[in-house]
Amino acid sequence: MAERILVIEDDPSILRGLQLNLGMEGYTVRSATDGETGLQLARTEQPDLVVVDVMLPRMGGLEVVREIRKEDPELPILILSAKNQETDKVAGLQLGADDYLGKPFGLKELLARIDALLRRRRARGEGVQPKAIRRAGGIELDLDARRALVDGRALDLTSREFDLLAFFVTHPDRVYSREQLMEAVWGSRYFGTARTVDNFVARLRAHIGDDAEQPRHLETVRGIGYRFNV
Repeated sequence: MAERILVIEDDPSILRGLQLNLGMEGYTVRSATDGETGLQLARTEQPDLVVVDVMLPRMGGLEVVREIRKEDPELPILILSAKNQETDKVAGLQLGADDYLGKPFGLKELLARIDALLRRRRARGEGVQPKAIRRAGGIELDLDARRALVDGRALDLTSREFDLLAFFVTHPDRVYSREQLMEAVWGSRYFGTARTVDNFVARLRAHIGDDAEQPRHLETVRGIGYRFNV
């Protein structure tokens, strides 16, 4: 089923362009031209992502973000605004938006940001299963309690180390680039480098007793990234 995007934008030309291009990308698009209607659609249409302009009639975009976030802490929200000052960006992000794009914007950048937000949503969804215990080889994770064991031995992991290990354990036998791992675990607002991922993988290998030269679980795929082998 196509993922659903709700666009709340009062500029007719921008709205038409978003409807056309998002539709060409395979998304199902619903739209509103004012904040009150947009908020109502967010409640009734169950979108997978919301794109909302800041300057809207009847209810401002930031108020829409605030109300959506009260009711759904996980729904990805991307703010669009011609108000490109840092204070406006911070205000939107503090209210719960996941990303902020200033006008005018490039279509490729918008599509890339939407794709990144939806990939993070899908990754979270794949990790949500009825039981919070995940096992892979000798590794056992309690996702609710955020505890990790290797062959019955408790690991002393930082929060980010646990997040990265949890991503690997819940997405086994697939190759992920460093950029994909950074997006999934650190998020789009983190300004790190590929070396950050390498350092954390090295630390995880030490924790789980993986030999970097002949790893049992965390395999380096040359030129691409890493694969977690069960």
